Amino acid sequence: MAIALATPAAAQQVNASLRGTVVADGGVTQVTVVEVNTGINRTVQVAPDGSYNFPSLRPGTYRLELTTPTGVRTTDEFQLLVAQDAVLNFDLSTVTTVPDGGDSGGIIVTADRIKTMEGGEVGTNITPRELQTLPQNNRNFLAFADLAPGVQFVNPDGQSRIQGGAQDSRTVNVFIDGVGQKDYVLKNGITGQDSSQGNPFPQLAVGEYRVISSNYKAEFDQVSSVAITAATKSGTNEFHGSAFIDYTDTSMRERRPTEIFTANPVKAETKDFQFGGALGGPIIRDIAHFFVTYEGKRRRLPVDIQPGQSFPVSYFPTEYQGLFGPTQQEFNEDLYFAKIDVSPTASDLIELSGKYRKESGIFLGNGSNAVETASSQEVDEKRGTLRWEHTTDNWINDLKVTYEDVSWSPRPQTLENGSIFTFSGVSPVTGNNLSNAQILRVGGGANFQDKGQKGWGIQNDFTYVGLPGHTIKAGVKSKWIDLTTIQQNFFNPAYSYNTNFNPNGGTFNQSIPYRVQFGYQTGTGTPIVQSNNWQFGVYIQDDWEVTPRLTLNLGVRWDYERTPSYLNFVHPADALDAVDSVLATTDNIKYPNLANANYNIEDYISTGNNRKAFTGAIQPRIGFSYDFTGDGTWVLFGGYGRSYDRNQFDFLQQEISVGSYTTRTFNFITGDPRNTCTPSPTCVPFNPVYLTQAGRDQLVAGAGAGGGRELRFINNNLKVPYSDQFSLGLRSRVSNLWTAEVGYTHIVSKDGFAYLLGNRQPNGSFFTASGGSPFGFAPPGYGSIIIGDNGLYTRSDAGYLKLNKRYTQASPWNIAATYTYTDAVENRNFGEVFALDFPSLEDYTIKPSSGLRRHRLVIAGATDTPIGLTISGKFTLASPPFLNSFNRFPGQDPALVVSALEASRGFRQLDLALTQHIPLHFITDEARIFVRLDIINAMNDRNYNSFIASTGLRNPNSFSTEGPPRTFKISAGFDF
Repeated sequence: MAIALATPAAAQQVNASLRGTVVADGGVTQVTVVEVNTGINRTVQVAPDGSYNFPSLRPGTYRLELTTPTGVRTTDEFQLLVAQDAVLNFDLSTVTTVPDGGDSGGIIVTADRIKTMEGGEVGTNITPRELQTLPQNNRNFLAFADLAPGVQFVNPDGQSRIQGGAQDSRTVNVFIDGVGQKDYVLKNGITGQDSSQGNPFPQLAVGEYRVISSNYKAEFDQVSSVAITAATKSGTNEFHGSAFIDYTDTSMRERRPTEIFTANPVKAETKDFQFGGALGGPIIRDIAHFFVTYEGKRRRLPVDIQPGQSFPVSYFPTEYQGLFGPTQQEFNEDLYFAKIDVSPTASDLIELSGKYRKESGIFLGNGSNAVETASSQEVDEKRGTLRWEHTTDNWINDLKVTYEDVSWSPRPQTLENGSIFTFSGVSPVTGNNLSNAQILRVGGGANFQDKGQKGWGIQNDFTYVGLPGHTIKAGVKSKWIDLTTIQQNFFNPAYSYNTNFNPNGGTFNQSIPYRVQFGYQTGTGTPIVQSNNWQFGVYIQDDWEVTPRLTLNLGVRWDYERTPSYLNFVHPADALDAVDSVLATTDNIKYPNLANANYNIEDYISTGNNRKAFTGAIQPRIGFSYDFTGDGTWVLFGGYGRSYDRNQFDFLQQEISVGSYTTRTFNFITGDPRNTCTPSPTCVPFNPVYLTQAGRDQLVAGAGAGGGRELRFINNNLKVPYSDQFSLGLRSRVSNLWTAEVGYTHIVSKDGFAYLLGNRQPNGSFFTASGGSPFGFAPPGYGSIIIGDNGLYTRSDAGYLKLNKRYTQASPWNIAATYTYTDAVENRNFGEVFALDFPSLEDYTIKPSSGLRRHRLVIAGATDTPIGLTISGKFTLASPPFLNSFNRFPGQDPALVVSALEASRGFRQLDLALTQHIPLHFITDEARIFVRLDIINAMNDRNYNSFIASTGLRNPNSFSTEGPPRTFKISAGFDF
């Protein structure tokens, strides 16, 4: 018989672990852990020193059954949280047995005795109670992730994202039941979340989750900032179900600033209807269970169409005046999730789960774009996971097979020419001199895309506990993912008109454009870019209990990815000729400007066999925890870890797509003194025929081989972005109910991807005489040279304080409070990928980060009352963001002058919720209905988010806010 040896715990990405020691007269031979709601159980043998270890358990409610020479003793129930490393010790030798008519008796073991050893991680758990009680307006389960130090949940215009420290949302990864939901193509880190008001997962299906903002263990991959790991619900031995509806509309919210201060103060229609239900129960009691859920969302959100530059509506002709004012955009979402678990033996657990997400709607941002320019937004996502966990006395094997198919496809609602009306001259509103400033856009929109990922994956995690003092975990993952992008910018041609140019005596020019931009296929390739990527990762982790008080977490992982579309790409001959590459097919010097440039264009030209996939993603991860008192009262913790992310495919594919389907720009000679150009194939006298497809074909034919198209080149030795993370802190269990934590984190991210301007002046220098960028010095017949490279940098140093009071039946209230102070810097404005102001990223000044706020306080809690009413709230307070103003002065050395100011306004939002449960006393003992009122932004704070960088003051031409005005939402539901 195998013996379970004394080992430290090792929580999975999702699963919890439980270990401890048992003292009893005559000894305890084995320990069985029973998942109360499902009856699924696991048994381990107790080591001679009385220790036991369960290294992988689903989060949930458990009890222990202890086999002694005199019978079986059963503990009280206790809770294990997602990814929790729990220690539970108890002494049977002094416990009084309570007779029950047999040989067994009861002992008292409460959750108060559970000690959590989190190692060097910095993060927080979001419990089922917090998910169920805290106020929110869109049922996104990630809305409470900002309770973790250094994490922000940002929700402008209903489009949510997570970001951590000084890094943006693309560096995040969310793991559902241990499976990453990473978006390999687009931003925002999670599939389906780019420009979407939808939710990534049905909240009814999420049991709880953990947010880790620094120093995760080696099993976490494709993440360099925030890792979120969530556990889904499972069916139980009893049938349980729920249903809900949420509703709010125009009459239930305050007016937005644009509905108060603008010329047409009318409320736009708002309607938000969310609904859903869940059902779970046994298929075969104690063996097989099911769980299914659905959530739907039907929204009409207000949008304001206002003239640009604060122009009066009366400036526009009558046919356009009706386009302005409040309107709305529609959004629909359907989310499905189903799960079956089967435990055919006491050693095996098989789970099969699937998710389907479908979104449709109309996207139209606030601004001067008319409704007809809107794009449809379509998201279609399918995911499936088959999992088999096999357990023995000293090892566990967890095998997962996954499938994913995700597409995101915005399309123009109107297929016709677009018109961009601008103004050049002295503004009749402010008196400022404007240069081609947009005041209105009508006609067809320009956004036509279809991007996604599809493929299979297999991952296996093996945990060994047969070595005294060690829990060793090793894993391997392989994925075969087909990445696809179709990007046809300016699918509808866009003509720009200076409305102030009226040679025929009119007052609003809408007949003679000075420029046209349209998408056009070059004939050198296809706008459909596909790449059959292979991803591979391997890791090993040892959680070593050096002494009963000191635990070390020692791990290392390595990741690798092949992107054939990047590695095998061959630059076309005309592009090589345009930049005078040594690989060019002709020796006619066309562009000598690069001879003395600060970079070698040959380092960016691909022959199809001179690029290699990055192999340096070695990631050591080290953590420790030291228990000063031995009972978890005072624990010192810390760690260091390196974490590699990945290069977003949307950046890499542009080298191909821009060369095959590119935006053509032609300027027209019209006599407008404010829009002049030197006659060339891309600067021609205007002819009305150019407003037609035939005319645009003539323009392209006359422009020659280059056709004015942009040239893109990516570094042949592209690296992968990463971060180095350091943490140190002290945790304290102040009492049985209260915990506190104080800590410090230091996170540096390097090698972020960016595009730079590759044009140079004839002498090879970058800056023009006025100190500007050399946009006017492109290769003859082509647009600008754009080169892709690594070099984005961020650094954040943060100190934080956490206080938590947990909920119990005896003390029916809970609260969590987190204060974070962050000092962060960056070398490029937050989230910006194009860096076209300087010749290299090394030339950019390190400056305060504009992506986060220095001070941030988040408090959330709930309390039950004797009358069955639950009162909950969440309060967020943050200092203003930093604003960076860039200046260069003509005639002086072209150094960057950065004026870093804090904006004039911070952020404050108080959300409240009141929930009344009413027992039904039929169907089941737990059957009840509930009614609920959420008050979002109860103090009606105006959290403006548009500021003037040079002054720090709010932009008077923008009423954009972060978050809604005061909004009431009513809900009703049924649980059994």
